[in-house]
Amino acid sequence: MLPVEVPLSHLGPPILLLLQLLLPPTSAFFPNIWSLLAAPGSVTHQDLTEEAALNVTLVLFLEQPHPGRPRLHVEDYRGRTLLADDIFAAYFGPGFSSRRFRAALGEVSRANAAQDFLPASKSNPDLHFDAERLVQGRTHLVGALRETLVAARALEYTLARQRLGAALHALQDFYSHSNWVELGERQPHPHLLWPRQELWNLAQVGDPTCSDCEGLSCPGNMLDSTLLTSGYFGMHPPKPPGKCSHGGHFDQSSSQPPRGGINKDSTSPSFSPHHKLHLQATEVALLASIEAFSLLRSRLGDRAFSRLLDITPASSLSFVLDTTGSMGEEINAAKIQARRIVEQRQGSPMEPVFYILVPFHDPGFGPVFTTSDPDSFWQKLNEIHALGGGDEPEMCLSALELALLHTPPLSDIFVFTDASPKDALLTNRVESLTRERRCRVTFLVTEDPSRTGGRRRRETLSPLRFEPYEAIARASGGEVIFTKDQYIQDVAAIVGESMAGLVTLPLDPPVFTPGEPCVFSVDSLLWQVTVRMHGDISSFWIKSPAGVSQGPEEGIGPLGHTRRFGQFWTVTMTDPPQTGTWEIQVAAAGTPRVRVQAQTSLDFLFHFGISVEDGPHPGLYPLTQPVAGLQTQLLVEVTGLTSRQKLVGGQPQFSHVVLRRVPEGTQLGRVSLEPVGPPVRGLLAASLPPTLLSVSVPFSLELVGQGGGGESLRRTAPQPCSVAPVLLELSGPPDFLTPGSKAPLSLHIVSFSGPQDLDLRTSVNPSFSLTSNLSRARLGLNESAWGRLWLEVPDSAAPDSVVMVTVTAAGQGASQVPPTHAFLRLLVLAQSSKDQLDAPAHSAAPVLPPVSPALLPSTLVTQGRAGGGMAGKAWWGTVGGVLFLLGCTSW
Repeated sequence: MLPVEVPLSHLGPPILLLLQLLLPPTSAFFPNIWSLLAAPGSVTHQDLTEEAALNVTLVLFLEQPHPGRPRLHVEDYRGRTLLADDIFAAYFGPGFSSRRFRAALGEVSRANAAQDFLPASKSNPDLHFDAERLVQGRTHLVGALRETLVAARALEYTLARQRLGAALHALQDFYSHSNWVELGERQPHPHLLWPRQELWNLAQVGDPTCSDCEGLSCPGNMLDSTLLTSGYFGMHPPKPPGKCSHGGHFDQSSSQPPRGGINKDSTSPSFSPHHKLHLQATEVALLASIEAFSLLRSRLGDRAFSRLLDITPASSLSFVLDTTGSMGEEINAAKIQARRIVEQRQGSPMEPVFYILVPFHDPGFGPVFTTSDPDSFWQKLNEIHALGGGDEPEMCLSALELALLHTPPLSDIFVFTDASPKDALLTNRVESLTRERRCRVTFLVTEDPSRTGGRRRRETLSPLRFEPYEAIARASGGEVIFTKDQYIQDVAAIVGESMAGLVTLPLDPPVFTPGEPCVFSVDSLLWQVTVRMHGDISSFWIKSPAGVSQGPEEGIGPLGHTRRFGQFWTVTMTDPPQTGTWEIQVAAAGTPRVRVQAQTSLDFLFHFGISVEDGPHPGLYPLTQPVAGLQTQLLVEVTGLTSRQKLVGGQPQFSHVVLRRVPEGTQLGRVSLEPVGPPVRGLLAASLPPTLLSVSVPFSLELVGQGGGGESLRRTAPQPCSVAPVLLELSGPPDFLTPGSKAPLSLHIVSFSGPQDLDLRTSVNPSFSLTSNLSRARLGLNESAWGRLWLEVPDSAAPDSVVMVTVTAAGQGASQVPPTHAFLRLLVLAQSSKDQLDAPAHSAAPVLPPVSPALLPSTLVTQGRAGGGMAGKAWWGTVGGVLFLLGCTSW
């Protein structure tokens, strides 16, 4: 046994106890749960990552009791599988969703799994501890953890999760790809996370490590019981004589003497010659993953660590404010709503995680102000006054893009303006960013599109001048609400209501026809059901399943409370609402806008991917949206399925998904959902119909099923999706950037659906020099093109900052091919940094979170302009380069 300089005791007794309870024989060294189709009973990278995160989250809950809630007891989780929904319900209370936390875990897990698929990382031995590259692997591992810390301290949590996923992949691979377990070790390597500690007893170039093995299973092929080694994979680098191979059917080196291999990736001998040690390797890798999470917690403190994993049911508050002279009422309304939210939610589970503010006028916009301190946000907001300007249009979309780059995923952004956008050319890119960030944008516009009076105008403006707002709201799942100055304070109350984690209920038909009825379903898991209507409405009525009706009279009615502010109406049903089919009918000039929202604990996230079965790491190759011509899988993750909740008739179940054209609502397809893995995890999968994959129109996802008592269940995704015409990959170096460096980036574009003639455009934020050797691609069916980009980081680049690169592939001329966007986010670090993960001086002592300053609220003001891209994607993120197909992300 190697001497332990940093014993596992620093994890603390609760973690050690939990480790004795966890480790169910589920699925670790293949990428994700999809891999279990190839090797049932194996443990995947996804499983290890989620199990470790849940362990450390539960320990945090045990050590930091929630005010006003009963303490959690570790005994309650003995012998149980840890589930995010269970521990969230126990800590925050029933009804508080774990959706944000599970989405953050998904980002980390997919960044982890992506290491086995991305061209820039899948064959790099340094990133997988292959080919005896143990010292180099440790350097990359520690570097990725260091970048996680720096990104988290810079409030760049999406990038931090991507780097964390890459670090965990390498860490977990060490225990599967090396012979650490074969040496008899049952604890993590004591020096692997400490860069200044030596990795001793390493096998040297001339040391033979393996004997020949003819069969698939090679339990006794290790030659030396003291030297630490790892297997070679493929032909690069070539395997020296006497060295071990990784092994498995797809490893070319395993056919060269000595044959066989030593990997413990799965329970299948076809993939893993040391498959019998898979569970032992899993146990140690889980311990090591918990150690890495605990290390980050100790370095960041509980507050920042909770933000890293989004351990909260709350959203963020993000305002984009027009500050021209005519905006006094709107700015005042934003201040009132912000103050109300701060006062009502401070200290509660729903207190906003971040506050973001971006002002704009003409010709300027920004800077972006980001803080976690409500008092700082209120002070900054109070400094804003309506001054100057007054003519239309304004730089609204530039400000919104800047807000999107700094607002956490799964957030609501509210835009206050009375002018149309001057920068409408940014519409498509901003639409893409809303999907990539999974943020919903609501425009509060104190302007009638048909009104001729009001602001001064330099020129005659089109009555369609607000269409960019409509397009962005439609793409993000938000809405555009036109109102007047005298009503803006009341209408702005939707800011607080929308931040309550509402779901939008599907309407049938989805588009209202004046005078025609429309229906929606209410189930027993919904409360605070609210109907919102705006437009030139003369009358309406709402009918309950029991036949009780309520009209437009303001006040308390038989069904609920009706309020009217000009042409904006809300009807909030009395709780609990009657379950069944409700009906709405509206009389209006033109097409009224109707939306039904409610609070619920039952919701879902979803992802896309391509099943990969013919390689060394079978699994689901993750995509942000389907790609035309590729058979694509839809993976659904149902949230709110608490195992301890006693429901009449059992747990709710979703049976199929309905795909509808947006905005018309016509049905494009209906596919069955099949369970994947243990039912308690709520994972479902479906194969998308080929007919859908040939359509370029946006489409929505609507899950349909039944509650435990047989009632109808319907949930719809908050954002529409679309099919990407091409596969676009953008990747970079496996390490961080440094001031004064020049980094090569790789661009790969493939067409699986037919001829494509595309223009390729690039941009970077901040405005560093970026050159490319590929500006146009003409592709036939199944043809691809490769390009090279060079990013120059100036000496003046700020350390601990983020560079965002975007590539857009758009059809030539009048082509109807929708643009495809790829985003890449990279971190700039100084060569030496205070964030080295050095071992503590007294390594036997517990590592405790620092009290100060890590727990203090953090504030960040960025003097920057929008115009770049970003890589913080839900489905796709990895160490140095990221593939982002922008369109539909995981919600």
